[in-house]
Amino acid sequence: MELDRIDRKIVAALMADATLPLARLAGMVGLSQTPCWKRVRKLQSSGVIRGRVALVDPERIGFGLTVFVSLSAPDQAPAWQDRLEEVLSEIPEVMEAYQLAGQYDHLLRIVVRDMAEFERVRKRLANAIELSQLSVHFATRRLKNETVLPLDTLTA
Repeated sequence: MELDRIDRKIVAALMADATLPLARLAGMVGLSQTPCWKRVRKLQSSGVIRGRVALVDPERIGFGLTVFVSLSAPDQAPAWQDRLEEVLSEIPEVMEAYQLAGQYDHLLRIVVRDMAEFERVRKRLANAIELSQLSVHFATRRLKNETVLPLDTLTA
């Protein structure tokens, strides 16, 4: 979906604060409430806006360990990829998963309470699917964690 300047302003405003009342959002983007509401609904139905969430600091609720796991498939069979996606959907500690080009085939971001919990997740993953390589990196400090995409809201 191609976004015009007003759509980009709506998306940028909601990325910064998804709790904005419609009247305030409409004023920020230069629309009345009804056209603004229609645009928000269109952005939602098209999948541009996937949802609205509260951003929670994982450490403040006891999830103090972030682990990045790189893994490789034994082959590039579509059945293996399908199985991986199924397994990942069953492990809530896997927060993000990416298919890669390069040395490894996939990268996972896993958030857990401690090392023992990570070891349970690692074993669950290793027992559920065949892997040719697995590399683990433990984050020692978060330097940057943004959720707002750098949309251009100035040009048409």
